[in-house]
Amino acid sequence: MFCLRGCSRLVCSSLLMATKPHRLHQIVAGATLQGSSKKPRTLMVDSAMQDGFAKYAEYLNELNDKRERIVKASRDVTINSKKVIFQVHRISRGNKEEVLATAENDLANVTKQYMSKLVKELQGTDFWKLRRAYTFGVQEYVEAATLCNFCKTGTLLNLSEINASLLPLSDPSMEPLQINVLDYILGIADLTGELMRLAIGRISDGEVEYAKKICSFVRDIYRELTLLVPIMEDNADMKKKMETMLQSVVKIENACYSVHVRGSEYIPLLGTNDPDFSLFGAADFEP
Repeated sequence: MFCLRGCSRLVCSSLLMATKPHRLHQIVAGATLQGSSKKPRTLMVDSAMQDGFAKYAEYLNELNDKRERIVKASRDVTINSKKVIFQVHRISRGNKEEVLATAENDLANVTKQYMSKLVKELQGTDFWKLRRAYTFGVQEYVEAATLCNFCKTGTLLNLSEINASLLPLSDPSMEPLQINVLDYILGIADLTGELMRLAIGRISDGEVEYAKKICSFVRDIYRELTLLVPIMEDNADMKKKMETMLQSVVKIENACYSVHVRGSEYIPLLGTNDPDFSLFGAADFEP
């Protein structure tokens, strides 16, 4: 009995194994026929959607091209504004008027030749959308303009005066480019560094009182911005510049203090009754 049952099981299993490949072949063949009978899917795109994407692509291409032109114009403004600042630092006792006249002429050329290109690209557009492309050039221009104005008048050139000088460059039929408050303040922060260099140069040339005036001016700017920066929305850049501004204030104060204190230690030169402060650049200093 046991042998018969075992043989029957072997026969059944062999039959099943023989039929499985045949059945699998039928299933695969049926699936192939069904797949070949289906029509290929086609993506039906509305013509209005195609036009919309084409317009978006054209807009992005134009925006990228405009951004590249603005970056180039901003770079030109930066380079030539730095040249104006270098010209101002050539100031000395005997050539102040001549140097300032040259610097003002150079600044007018920067406005006419390079800022005009920037204004042409930005007028009538969203200024904030492309701000990162031109902000550094505008900051450098503000720095150069305010430095020239301080050396001439001893006062700070305000934002409305700078924007008024840019109005003739704009097309009257379009919205004109106006420097925003943030870029103006960032430019003023950079101005303090140039004033620190100017003060050190004036001390070495003996103009101690002028250096003291610069020190007081820079200290006032730092005090006012200390109150303003914490309530500004976008103040990440200003926080970094405030640290540099404080260093500039300290350097000017230390230089003026050294001349005032150490200058009183000098004795008169042999054969004279007046002390000589020339080593400190303070020949006209009164102890």
